[in-house]
Amino acid sequence: MDRKSMITAGAAVLLMLPALAQQTKMKPEETEVWEPEPRVVTTSADRAPSDAIVLFDGTSLDQWVSQKDGSSPTEWHVSDGAFTVVGGKGGIQTKQQFTDYQLHVEWRSPTEIVGEGQGRGNSGIFMQGLYELQVLDSYNNRTYSNGQAASLYKQRIPLVNATKAPGEWQTYDIVWTAPRFNAEGILISKARITVLHNGVLVQNNVELDGPTEYIGLPKYKAHGAGPIVLQDHGNPVSFRNIWIRSL
Repeated sequence: MDRKSMITAGAAVLLMLPALAQQTKMKPEETEVWEPEPRVVTTSADRAPSDAIVLFDGTSLDQWVSQKDGSSPTEWHVSDGAFTVVGGKGGIQTKQQFTDYQLHVEWRSPTEIVGEGQGRGNSGIFMQGLYELQVLDSYNNRTYSNGQAASLYKQRIPLVNATKAPGEWQTYDIVWTAPRFNAEGILISKARITVLHNGVLVQNNVELDGPTEYIGLPKYKAHGAGPIVLQDHGNPVSFRNIWIRSL
């Protein structure tokens, strides 16, 4: 090290000395934060967290209504602790509306393989009724990558394909952050989503460019809270064990 560098290094050490001296005078408890205290949430392997809203308990679709009018009872079939899409009856949506949340959904594509591509085990989970997380039998079933299981339909491709074989139960664990708009309806921050498919991270806090569009590009329009919507795409996809935690 040359003389100039030594002088510079020495000056830096001298500048740090007051801070180091101050730190040595501090007590451990001076950097302890006791308030607020996180509330207690109890968990179990076979039931929802204690602070969750159970949207389907295996017996009734009382928490859901028909998407057709937002008020009529659903016409999907409940049996053996699960419920199944009845093709042609339309989608269903939660009675409650949500903004930011953690959502757990278990789903199963039909054991009998019928069709291919988008015609095989197709449904969808819509956040706030607008943003679709694709449900599809993507087990040995090639389709466009931004339309396969665990894609944000027509927007974001999953990191990997973690799909199980037809007839096996699968899980989506979702963390949803809603978009924000100012008083004039101008977008402040985009929607963001994290998804684990069967315990595997497939969407890592990705931004969305707007609500889901089948044709054309997504575009934001100001909106508030919205329901969870499950899609009727004509295939007998089943669901069970659905719960949500507002964040």
